[in-house]
Amino acid sequence: MLKLKKISEAYDMKVFTDIGDYFGDVEEAVLTATKVHGWRVRATKNSFLSKVLGSAKGVVVPHTLVKSMGDVMIISKAAVPNYSGDEAAAEE
Repeated sequence: MLKLKKISEAYDMKVFTDIGDYFGDVEEAVLTATKVHGWRVRATKNSFLSKVLGSAKGVVVPHTLVKSMGDVMIISKAAVPNYSGDEAAAEE
């Protein structure tokens, strides 16, 4: 069953990758005339995104990379262009 959400409910939602890394917070939706095109995700302190991007404030995640939305947003790890599983394993 399809559950509908208002876009305003997604603002400040926590974003996680599909492997469980905290990615950041939703800042706003990028809309076309008829659909959601993407989500601007803010790099917050201690997030995976802030570690990867350094001084950048955030990224736009295409809606096609969103796997699930509920209390949190789950996105594909492909949302980070220079993501490497080997680097994440080395940090642990």
